[in-house]
Amino acid sequence: MRRSNPHPRNNKTPGFVRAPGCTSGSAPSSATGVSGGSEIYRIHPDGHPQKVWTHAQDIVYALGFDAQGKTLAGAGNKGAIYRLDTDNLYTVLLNSTPTQVTAFCAGKDGKIYASTGNAGKVFEIGAGFANEGSIESEVFEHEDPAPFLEHVNGILVPGGFGQRGAEGKIRAAQFARERDVPYFGICFGMQMAVIEAARNLVGIENANSTEFGPTPEPLVGLMTEWLRGNELEKRSKTADLGGTMRLGAYPAALKRGSRVSEVYGGATEISERHRHRYEVNTAYKDRLEQHGLKFSGLSPDGVLPEIVEYEDHPWFIGVQFHPELKSRPFEPHPLFASFIQAAMVQSRLV
Repeated sequence: MRRSNPHPRNNKTPGFVRAPGCTSGSAPSSATGVSGGSEIYRIHPDGHPQKVWTHAQDIVYALGFDAQGKTLAGAGNKGAIYRLDTDNLYTVLLNSTPTQVTAFCAGKDGKIYASTGNAGKVFEIGAGFANEGSIESEVFEHEDPAPFLEHVNGILVPGGFGQRGAEGKIRAAQFARERDVPYFGICFGMQMAVIEAARNLVGIENANSTEFGPTPEPLVGLMTEWLRGNELEKRSKTADLGGTMRLGAYPAALKRGSRVSEVYGGATEISERHRHRYEVNTAYKDRLEQHGLKFSGLSPDGVLPEIVEYEDHPWFIGVQFHPELKSRPFEPHPLFASFIQAAMVQSRLV
């Protein structure tokens, strides 16, 4: 739907640059967003600014260009994505994202993508639409994941709680393992990768997590005790779950020569932040390792699994902790940096 902006402003509206330096080979000049006035200026080669768009209802957080060289604007408060057609005329590509759009980029496939900040969503920008790029794992519980995942260069399964979508995450881990697609499992994502290995490599058909109910093969179970410094923390399996999480920073011992040790620059001891109450059952450790899933990180006492990986896979790592809690926009956690690098390598292979 095309709209005329009902809130024009003059060129002297004060503001500061929120989204500078956006350029395109097909665009005649660069575009700059000014947030205080919610305006966009086109900067001509001689340095002269020309105001081309005003949207008094919102704040411009990101600028980009579509395949035809038209300017895209990601606005903050409403989480909308606009395509600017002519002066003060625009097309709404997406009415509301979970949070503000923070960046636009061109993919190798020639498509334009937008990413959002806090919600971690990615949207594909088309001629008159914006499609979300994340995938609900429940879809894989009744459909083949291949059509959804065969074009991706990396799969990240983050933390979570409960049974909803768990079987889909297990199938996503299986796809990544069998197709050599980089896989990063965080907390719950690690646990689902372990269950997948137990079922499809070791042959434990009923492998599951006690989080989902009673199971004869508890690959993942509620922690009943763990060390906090020199003190032993204990919980009963029948106790109220309140206050039963393993929270905060804990050390881990890494296997020398493992991929994860290399990611950490050859370190054999690390400290990472945790937030979980279920843990992979080490009673299955030997059988899993015999089939290729290596436990490359453990708690210092060797009781709690912290990291698993496949040595014969391009990049497949699961961690029980939350690396995102120690990651920053300009100082990414080494695991995220390594995962993205592996995905970039994968993109050149397909």
